Amino acid sequence: MGRYVARRLFLMIPVLLGVSILAFYVSQLLPGDPARAAAGRLATPEQLEAVRERLGLDQPIPVQYGLYIGRLLQGDLGTSLSSKQEVAQELRIFFPATLELLFATMVLTVVLGITIGVRAATSRGGWVDRAFLGFSYLGVGMPVFFLALLLQLVFAGWLRVLPIAGRLSLETVPPPVLTGLYTFDALFAGQWATMMDAGRHLVLPALTLSIAGISEVGRITRSAMLNALEQDYVRTARAKGLSERAVWLRHALPNAMLPTTTVIGLQVAFLLGGTVLIENIFSWGGLGTYAWKGIFRLDIPVIMGITLVSTTAYLFVNLGVDLLYTKLDPRIRYE
Repeated sequence: MGRYVARRLFLMIPVLLGVSILAFYVSQLLPGDPARAAAGRLATPEQLEAVRERLGLDQPIPVQYGLYIGRLLQGDLGTSLSSKQEVAQELRIFFPATLELLFATMVLTVVLGITIGVRAATSRGGWVDRAFLGFSYLGVGMPVFFLALLLQLVFAGWLRVLPIAGRLSLETVPPPVLTGLYTFDALFAGQWATMMDAGRHLVLPALTLSIAGISEVGRITRSAMLNALEQDYVRTARAKGLSERAVWLRHALPNAMLPTTTVIGLQVAFLLGGTVLIENIFSWGGLGTYAWKGIFRLDIPVIMGITLVSTTAYLFVNLGVDLLYTKLDPRIRYE
């Protein structure tokens, strides 16, 4: 197992290298002038030329990439052209907000997706099954931005039971920083009102991002459960007199979790991309907002930093999913 993990970690290097080359090249094709973004709109031609020379923008693209990789190998993600702050420092500021949103989204996706999928499979053809299938088609097919606006209209506009945007209310003081996740920091500090306020702000963006995931995870769980319930070991368990609940949870569900786990891992990639749009709609202030500003301002160091961090996170999630397979199915061995 250790050799397999080491090999997977080693193989991440060429993947990250390829992603960095592609992202760097694509960023050069974006319309606009990075030197103008760094120098400001009022900069003179002489000042623009000085900025290009200082940033190495007057060099060929392969040379620029080589300079970037050289700094990257020293742990330097570069400096934002617009804010003049280190990208690594700004990533540490924005990352906790996105992590909190992704964590809440994945909890909803996994818990509700598996629960509803199992319930639909065990009541095949019933009203629960039919209702879930209709919901799943709608959840997968509805554009996420439209769903976000719809939820804002209903829960924040008409019903006025949830806040429309932001991480905290204007009158709420952020809790002492421990993790950067407001709900956890407020919990650890014993600030219950702040924790509840942060939780209420978390509901709409997390629900928006999780609807498609719940639909997809639920559909795969339902399909895998239906297949498992037709296997001989399930018939044997029933013949032994086990209750239907025990058959579902102890025999069918564990064997149905492999394809479900794969889909859960794939949802992370969807979420990493989906946060860019959703964070801007809900004024969340995480990596998605940071990425949007970087793209809009043609801030190449920011674009590269977020791309590499997101790719690294996804690679580690995939590795974790593969290792989880060995726990779900002891027959799987990695040598």
